Amino acid sequence: MSEQVDARRRILIVNADDFGRSIGVNRGVAFAHENGIVTSASLMVRRPAAADAAEYARSHPRLSVGLHADLGEWVHRNGSWEVVEEPPDDVGDELRRQLGWFSQLLGHAPTHLDSHQHVHQREPEAAVVSALAAELGLPLRGRNAHISYCGDFYGQTAKGEPMHEAISVESLQNLLMALKPGITELGCHPGVGTDDDPPYGVERSIEVATLCDQRIRAFIDEANISLRSFIELD
Repeated sequence: MSEQVDARRRILIVNADDFGRSIGVNRGVAFAHENGIVTSASLMVRRPAAADAAEYARSHPRLSVGLHADLGEWVHRNGSWEVVEEPPDDVGDELRRQLGWFSQLLGHAPTHLDSHQHVHQREPEAAVVSALAAELGLPLRGRNAHISYCGDFYGQTAKGEPMHEAISVESLQNLLMALKPGITELGCHPGVGTDDDPPYGVERSIEVATLCDQRIRAFIDEANISLRSFIELD
């Protein structure tokens, strides 16, 4: 059930990216949803464990699921970014194709829209994705006037170097303390058994431990922060 949001309240959506990327990621999302503060997830429909993720989501309707559009991938090697997968020639066609797969897997439309490695934040992809999100009435990460995005809960630098202090309990508490009134989406990347799955492997299990730490839940309750998912917002 959706609700009207009081702009003076602090509303927090904790969204797990990469849902469907692997069984280990799916297990991390599930564990952090059932035992931690994850309320939503973004599904990669082209990845090997997408069907497994969809099966879990169908049996856990409180987890809102959006589309994590898969529009290219890069890794940082030898001091520079290298292309692993080139962006599609026609972003609009590819995005509609993935939206179709999403509906087939879940039986409904996504509750929100974002993209792998934030490809939708740059041109020319940004204009195409923004137009389609507006057409479908979907919240688009970082481009919605009513929902702020925080991507600071991430355990690597921009060059892919370890930065595990950023995904500690203390760091997450600091991020929560700094939340402003209104709605904030906090991105995360949980996973279980992913330590040998680069480029973001061991960090996923650290995130799970932090997201499920009882001190985080207690902090949220004491700070009067309301945990919500995208399906609970009007």
